[in-house]
Amino acid sequence: MLNIILFGPPGSGKGTQAQNMVDKYGILHISTGDLFRYEMGNNTPLGLKAKEYMSKGELVPDEITIGMLENKVNANPDVQGIIFDGFPRTIPQADALDKFLESKNTEVTLLLALDVPDEELVKRLLKRGESSGRADDRDENIIKNRISVYKSETS
Repeated sequence: MLNIILFGPPGSGKGTQAQNMVDKYGILHISTGDLFRYEMGNNTPLGLKAKEYMSKGELVPDEITIGMLENKVNANPDVQGIIFDGFPRTIPQADALDKFLESKNTEVTLLLALDVPDEELVKRLLKRGESSGRADDRDENIIKNRISVYKSETS
């Protein structure tokens, strides 16, 4: 089983590269952002819990994010591999992913780090904000903060 972690700051091209790999290898792409939107949009138990934290401006605890990810993997038992896009972001998440994959008799095959200069990230995200409508991609100060948080908490 081919299990790839795509690692990089917002705007580094994780989604674009993931789609290229899906097209070439036919593996499952799991984006934590997509998971959150799906779970919350469908008012699943985990989505409702995530909404509680987010409505208070708090970070969603790892166990909720990990639960969403495990549900997605378990719902696709016949895949030939998985691209983890935006996960793990912390050491506890990485440990949880290792433990979960071990329970499936598999492991991470490859970690692919995308390195892009900050100025390019800002340009890409502002451009994406024009077409996506995402508020967090329209404000340069928010973008710079997201990059800073990535550097301090994830990279």
